[in-house]
Amino acid sequence: MQNSKPLKSQIARRSFLQGSSALAAASFTGTLAALYARNAEAAACGGFSGQVAGPYGPIAPVNDQSTGLPLLQLPAGFQYKSFGWTGDTMLDGRPCPSAHDGMAVVVTRRVGRGTEHVLIRNHERGLGAASTMIMAPAQYDTGVLLATGSALGGTTNVVFRDGNWVSVEPSLGGTVVNCAGGATPWGTWLACEETLSNEMSTQGKRHGYVFEVAANAAQTTGNPIVAMGRFSHEAAAVDPATGTVYLTEDLRNISGFYRFVPNDASGRLGSLEGGGRLQAAKVVGTDNASLIVADLCDEYTLEWIDIANPDQDAGLVGGPTLPGFTVNPLGSGPFVQAWAAGALQMARAEGIWYSAGKMYMVDTATGLDSTARPGRGEGAVWELDLATMKFKAIFVSGNQLVGNNPDNITVSPRGGIILCEDGGASVDPFGPGARLLGVNPDGDSFIYCKNNINLSAAQIASAGKTIAPNDYRSFEFAGACWEPSGRVLFCNIQTPGITFAISGPWGRGGV
Repeated sequence: MQNSKPLKSQIARRSFLQGSSALAAASFTGTLAALYARNAEAAACGGFSGQVAGPYGPIAPVNDQSTGLPLLQLPAGFQYKSFGWTGDTMLDGRPCPSAHDGMAVVVTRRVGRGTEHVLIRNHERGLGAASTMIMAPAQYDTGVLLATGSALGGTTNVVFRDGNWVSVEPSLGGTVVNCAGGATPWGTWLACEETLSNEMSTQGKRHGYVFEVAANAAQTTGNPIVAMGRFSHEAAAVDPATGTVYLTEDLRNISGFYRFVPNDASGRLGSLEGGGRLQAAKVVGTDNASLIVADLCDEYTLEWIDIANPDQDAGLVGGPTLPGFTVNPLGSGPFVQAWAAGALQMARAEGIWYSAGKMYMVDTATGLDSTARPGRGEGAVWELDLATMKFKAIFVSGNQLVGNNPDNITVSPRGGIILCEDGGASVDPFGPGARLLGVNPDGDSFIYCKNNINLSAAQIASAGKTIAPNDYRSFEFAGACWEPSGRVLFCNIQTPGITFAISGPWGRGGV
């Protein structure tokens, strides 16, 4: 088991496809089988994952059943409906906010003879004019932050019933950069602020917290869960057996991996506001292990360090110099404390999802770039066994075809992993466009879906939408999640801001 790796050996193992420029230059005239054979790397421990042909077959543009527009590329037999576009009218009469990000189904219930799913959706918006704030029943901060504007982030609650979209309404406002988050077993959503700021607004409120959002928007308090820490939060996932919440931090090479052990483990709306212990992950037997460059099957055993002051201001990281820096940088208060106590270092810890006794966590920048800078690679997926605390790299991308900076992650009721890419256009045999990737049991990826949003003014007008005409294909997928039966996959494309419900023959491919 190695906690650091020579840069030279990492470069030697990288694929000849180092970036989108190389991918764009590749000839797509051969068969898919030939291309996959040429670019797949052996899924063997010590190297990288490969890419294989998808179990559902090749993808092609499919028209949206809501607008008739070809917004996604999907395999044959799959269909989708879009909803909640930026600018669409919500229940309160206001336009739907932009920057759709993390999302989950929090409640599934019977309504008459039908089935209704309530999703809660983040909006990763920063600062701006107060007139564009999300006006929700719960408003955390309506003041001016950093003397540049009001907090525009927050959440909306979206309803899907019997295969059709029903409504969207605001549920949290006055927060900033609500990137990802996570569902709780008791039917709520944890909306995470991804910001590293010591500044207070004119209301005296600070940011960088987690907020609990209820399926009934009127029950959301807007109270920050301060004991969960103030840092650049990305995502959260709850262990249903213990109520412990696992948390990721997204700050380039200054990222820890955390968990929150609540004082009140009753699992109900508001229970997390009762406080608890914030802890940071440490590799057993190794102080300050750096995981920012990984190989497939790397494995560590984790232990947990208490963070004395979860609300500590950001400051310079002390102790040993962080890999990837020549001098120690500004880190969050929790990370400063964690690193001083020997905690581990991630590159950019992003999505996390619980499934069957394990946490699946994405580090979107694990690896090296073309100039050998660590923590600037194509990304990896780590699996944490909650019974043993074994932390293992089960997917590691060495080039953009295999995985182009995956971000959000979800696991289906059948155990299949879907990754949302956030690396740009991802040129492949199906053209440019961000992708939804599947990861098979061998640790290889396959292409399931591509962003195909390239709209003219006439197309937008015909659909009754208000977004600007543009080629949006390079913008990221986010918020992928399933309803409990596994028949429908929901997801967002962040810009221009659209939510999708995708259905089809999922069982055919096992995802």
